[in-house]
This record gives sequence, C-alpha cells and structure tokens, in this order.
Amino acid sequence: MEDPYRERTSLARGARDIAKEAKRHAAKKVNKVVDRASDEYAGRSYSRFENDVDDDDEERYYYQDGQVQQREEDEGSSDATEGHDDEDEIYEGEYQGVPAEGGVQMAVGRPVADGLKDRKELEKEREAEEEELAQQYELIIQECGHGRFQWQLFLVLGLALMSDGVEVFVVGFVLPSAETDMCVPNSGAGWLGSIVYLGMMVGAFFWGGLSDKVGRRQCLLVCMSVNGFFAFLSSFVQGYSTFLFCRMLSGFGIGGAVPIVFSYFAEFLAREKRGEHLSWLCMFWMIGGIYASAMAWAIIPHYGWSFSMGSAYQFHSWRVFVVVCALPCVCAVVALTFMPESPRYFLEMGKHDEAWMVLKQIHDTNMRARGEPEKVFTVNRIKIPKQLDELVEMQSESANPAAKVLFRIRSELRGIWMTFLRCWDYPVKDNTVKLAIVWFSLSFGYYGLSVWFPDVIKHLQADEYASRVKIHSNERIEDFTFNFTLENQVHSNGLFINDRFVNMKFKSVTFKDSTFQNCYFEDVTSLGSFFKNCTILDTFFYNTDIDDSKFIDSSVINSTFAHNKTGCQITFDDDYSAYWVYFINFLGTLAVLPGNIVSALLMDKVGRLSMLGGSMVLSGISCFFLWFGTSESMMIAMLCLYNGLSISAWNSLDVVTAELYPTDRRGTGFGFCNAMCKLAAVLGNLIFGSLVGITKAIPILLASVVLVCGGLVGLRLPDTRANVLM
Repeated sequence: MEDPYRERTSLARGARDIAKEAKRHAAKKVNKVVDRASDEYAGRSYSRFENDVDDDDEERYYYQDGQVQQREEDEGSSDATEGHDDEDEIYEGEYQGVPAEGGVQMAVGRPVADGLKDRKELEKEREAEEEELAQQYELIIQECGHGRFQWQLFLVLGLALMSDGVEVFVVGFVLPSAETDMCVPNSGAGWLGSIVYLGMMVGAFFWGGLSDKVGRRQCLLVCMSVNGFFAFLSSFVQGYSTFLFCRMLSGFGIGGAVPIVFSYFAEFLAREKRGEHLSWLCMFWMIGGIYASAMAWAIIPHYGWSFSMGSAYQFHSWRVFVVVCALPCVCAVVALTFMPESPRYFLEMGKHDEAWMVLKQIHDTNMRARGEPEKVFTVNRIKIPKQLDELVEMQSESANPAAKVLFRIRSELRGIWMTFLRCWDYPVKDNTVKLAIVWFSLSFGYYGLSVWFPDVIKHLQADEYASRVKIHSNERIEDFTFNFTLENQVHSNGLFINDRFVNMKFKSVTFKDSTFQNCYFEDVTSLGSFFKNCTILDTFFYNTDIDDSKFIDSSVINSTFAHNKTGCQITFDDDYSAYWVYFINFLGTLAVLPGNIVSALLMDKVGRLSMLGGSMVLSGISCFFLWFGTSESMMIAMLCLYNGLSISAWNSLDVVTAELYPTDRRGTGFGFCNAMCKLAAVLGNLIFGSLVGITKAIPILLASVVLVCGGLVGLRLPDTRANVLM
C-alpha cells in the first residue's frame, strides 16, 4: 500500500514541478517580449538600428541608477530545476563575470552601456554617426530627385526672403515722411533707421539659434508672423516713439528670415543642385527691393491717398505704403503652413519616422510630377546620430503660468547660448571667425555706400537748387493778392502793406529783415520757409501752418492766429526729389539682376570662394571710380556698377555659410553672421552718413579697404563645393 501511494505522490509532485516550470517559462517569454517592445519604443530614435546588442545579454542585465544590474531569477522553481536555466545555462556557484567598481557585475566581452562611457567618447561616436548620416542623406535626397516639391518650397521661401528685402528698403523710403508727419526734431531724426537694424540684429541671432532647437519651419512661421503683425500695426500708430517700438519689433521678427530660409532650403537640396538654387533664391531679395521701390514711387508722393479723423489722427500716403509692404510677409506665412519641417532637422533630433514621412512626400511629389507615380520610395531605415543626454532643469508643476513662461524662455535662451558656444569649438571656430569678418566687411561697405550714394545725389541736387535761387531786395508791395506758389526765393529788406496771401504755398522761401503790416494770410502752406529778423504788425493768420517755429528772431505785434493747422504738414505735390530718390533705388536694385543670373549659373562651375573673393575685390576697386562722379548721372552709373558687382559676393556668402555649419549649429551660426551684418549696417549708416557733403576721400578709401580685406579673408575659407551637407 505504501509503495503505490509513494509513487502517486512522486508523480503528483513531478507534475506540479513541470507545470510550475512551464508557467515560469511562459511568463518569462511574455516579459521578454514586453521589455523588448518598451525598450524599442523608448529608444527607437537609434536602438532599432544597433544590431550589436545580444538578446541574451539584454535578458541578463539591465540599467538602473547609472549602473548595470543583474536580473534576479524568478522564485518558485522545484528542487530538481533549481540553479538551472535552459536558455542561460547558469548554475549555482558558476563564474559569471568580473566584478565592476561598486560591486556591479558585468559580463566579459559584452558592450559597455552608454551610461558608463565618457562624454567625449560619446561625442566622438556621435560625430562618426553624423558623417555616416550625411553620406546616406545625400543619397536619399538624390533618390527623391529635384522637382515640383523643391520648386514649391522655393517660391514659399522666396516670399519670406522678399519680405526681408522690403523691410530694408521701407526704412529708407518711410524715414523722411514719417519724421516730417510726426514733427520729429532734428535731434530725433535718423533713429528709425538705426532702431530697425538693431531689431534685425537681435532677431537674427535669436531666431537663428531657436531654429536649431525647435525646428526651421516653426521658427520661420513665428518670426514672420511677428514681423507682419507689428509692421501692420506701425501704420496706424500716431506717436513717433510708439512707431519706433513697432518698427523695432517688426525688424526683430524679420531678422530671422535670412538665416532660417537658407538653412531650411539647403537641407532639401542635393549637392549638385545646392549652389545654383540657393543663388536663384537670392533673387527674391532683389525682387523685394524692386517691389518696395515701385510701391513707394506709386503711393507715397500721392498726398491725396490720405484721410484724417479730426486733427488728432492722420493717415497719410506713407502709411498706406507701409501696409502694402506687409503683404509679402502675410503671403509667406499662409504658404508656409502647407510646407513640412526639414527632414534633416528631424534626423538630427532623432525623429526617424517623421523624417522618413517627409522624405517620402518629397519623393512621391516629384515622381508624380515626372509621370512616374508607380515608382516606390525604397529607403527603409536611416542612420540617425546618438542622442546625448543633456542636463535639464525641471520646473515645478505647481508654479503659476507666468513663472512657467519665464522658465521656458530662460531655458530656450540658455539652449541657444550653449549652441552658440559650440560654434567656437574646433574645427568650426576658424570658420566662424572668418565668416564673421567677411559678413561684417561686405555689409559695412554695402550699407554704408547705399546710404552715402542717395545722400550725395541729394546734396548735388540741393547745390543745384540753391544755385537757382531768386533774390529780391528792397521791394515795397501794397494792396496785392498773392494766390500762387512762391518757390526758391529770398526776400530781404522788403515792405508788405495791406497784402493778401490766400490759398498759396511757400516752398523754400525766406524773408529777411522784412516788415508785414496789416496783411492777411489764409490757407497758406509753408515748406522749408522762414521769417528771419522780421516784424509782423496787425496781421491776421487763418488756417495756416505758420507758427512760432517759422519765426526766427522776429517780432510779432498785435497779430492774430486762428484755426492754425496742427501737426506737421507734408506734401509731395510736384516734389521732384521724392520721385527721383525712388527711381534711383529702383535702378540700383534692378542693376543686380545680371549679377544674380551670372552668380547662379557659375556658382557650381567657378566655385563659391572664387565668386566671393573676386566679387568683393572688384567691388572695392569700383569704388575708386566715385572720384569721377561729379554729376547725378555719373553717380547713378557708379551705384549700378557697384551693386551689380557686389551681388555675387552676397550670393556666394549665403551659400558658403549654409554649407560650412553642421545641421545642429547651422541656424545659430548663420544667425550670428547675419547679426554681424546688421551691426555693420548700423555703423555704416552712422559713419558714412556723417561724411556726406564733407569729403569724398574718406568714404571711398574706407569702403575700398574694407571690401578688399574682406575678400582676401573670404578666399581663406574652406571650399564646400564638393562636400555633402553635414
């Protein structure tokens, strides 16, 4: 009886052990699948492409608290199976590895986890992976082809670049009208030009750096929206300080256009297409200048294009011009919403799936346009660089919304600054220094002479105008009615008795040592006219703009002023100089068209550096021809020659800057260089503007030396024509 009972007991115990072992193995396999799926999801940015990790090693070890830990075996095994694992073949007491520091055991011959590697070691691995990605990405872009998608993006980004060109020209065209309309004294004149360039300088650095953190498309959308909103708002504000503030923020927004547009478009182009098509894109800056010049010529001089709401609110024609100039920016924002993010940026951030979808979209769009919709996108996996962990400061969830916003801004600014510091690491440091010098020198010469040329022409016009002044002395006029325009005249020692000045204009008229007795002024507009050391007796002024500012060392006795026109009165009726300035800028901008075409066609054949250095040196030499500019026509010819020669340098510099910086620093580096460009523009405006009418020698020599030196530095940059985009 006892033996059968014992046999049945052994069988039951064995069955229980077998069931228990089977259950353990089943649970182990399920956990293994779940762990593998979660690991793939958490690290899918790069783990799916790393095949050197052994499954058994993953099962045996895991990473926790910065150290490698060994998994504990499941409990509940029978005596017969204790210490034995069919898969791992590990027994109790078996040698399982060399103990690591701190008691952590690691399998001999196994790969070291990333958490145990040195930071520099990880960065070297990332650099190697980035080089591999650059080569693979070039092949993928070539497979996607160049077609409809790139041309659509070309037009959209062209509108954004056109907005930057418009913003630069708006400053010069609006400056005289805005300062006159808002009664800006001479001490405040000129601030508009400087404040806009300062806003663009800060904006270029900020938006360029931010595009490396949050993406090209998103940053470009935000900065263009900021520009459009404040440009539109500036057309309605009445105070000069508020107007300056709006234009500064408008410049801050548009400052990000150039660095982001070229970085964005370069990442969609194959190597053999990049130089040519980036140069074609530069043409939109010229189109923006032509658009601004044409709109200024068509709108600003038409004083009738205005309305007023009482004497407090005036909306003159120059404000209409500001609104019209905001239209390209609005169109760019709308069109950008239909464009995808840069796939190269996605890969840099470890977003493989998003990048693959964009690349497939490019491929399918181009293949459909070619009539080959059946052609399949063959790329399955793309190598992405290792994502290095960064120290991130955490914000408390209980903080108020304002504190969270400030914390986010501070974090982004810190990220931008850290990326900027990496632009000064070897080997990028040398390129950053050279590019900054070239950008500064080219911008200093270009913007400085751009201000100096029109002012010199105005100075020549003023000299010619002054040479035709009519002088009337010792005249006596009684009981006469003036109802016509008096222009460019000087009346000295005159006597006006019982005269009527009705519905007329004084334009550049000066009365010296004259007497007005029992005279009547009604509906009189004065422009550049003054009463110097005059005596006004028993005179009535009705609805005129003649106020205390018009009387210089004059005596006003027993005279009445009724319904005086408030504010500063501007008019462009028969204003030849206004039309002439817009026409000069139009010709100067149009003169860059041949240079644009030549640079685009020869960029990949001649080379970026030859175009850059040769164009800057030739521009510097052309400045010496200014010695012979003694007339308006000669100066205009010199302006067109200079602009036509310098445009190739601008195009080459844009291409070289986009190609020299790696993807993770491209926006930041380009933004810094463009910020140096705007700083040079401010200094050029101040220095060259102060020399107008004083001497020709200093501006000519200064511009020539700066341009030639910058061109020689540009020749020392690395040639990027045969390089893939890093």
